[in-house]
Amino acid sequence: MGIHSDQWIQRMALEHGMIEPFAEGQVRHTPDGQRVISYGVSSYGYDLRVSDEFKVFTNVYSSVVDPKHFDERSFVDMKTDVCVIPPNSFALSRSVEYFRIPRHVLTVCLGKSTYARCGIIVNVTPFEPEWEGHVTLEISNTTPLPAKIYANEGLAQVLFFEAHEVCQTSYADRSGKYMKQRGITVPRM
Repeated sequence: MGIHSDQWIQRMALEHGMIEPFAEGQVRHTPDGQRVISYGVSSYGYDLRVSDEFKVFTNVYSSVVDPKHFDERSFVDMKTDVCVIPPNSFALSRSVEYFRIPRHVLTVCLGKSTYARCGIIVNVTPFEPEWEGHVTLEISNTTPLPAKIYANEGLAQVLFFEAHEVCQTSYADRSGKYMKQRGITVPRM
């Protein structure tokens, strides 16, 4: 298994629709010159953007977080350019980009260092072979202070690993429950 460079990522995105919309280079400024947390192609990965849709965790109903019986009242839905996550809490969001992972590829996604250095942890499970959809992003504020997340800017880096052999059973083959997800997807059973 090998990791791929920016040239491979560009080819796969442009020729096979692996990432849409796709930023061919590292974007660090808005068209009017304002600095943003970077996104787009990097040396060996792709920095995805967080959308302006958020589900911020709340405990107003004294719910128990149960992945088998998830209560959506545990979240407050927001559409905003800047999401403030309460201290020691978390939010769900999604990527701006829609991904289509080839059968011979697996990805790992890690939070960007800009946020990690502020105590903000991004958790994403691997994108399995032949999975496609918007990426649901779990954003944890590990600090005792409120934390800002900037919509439509970089949040996490995706690394692409190509296998020497094609997997026997892909995510699509087993009809994975998060296949072709759009928007923010909460736990499913």
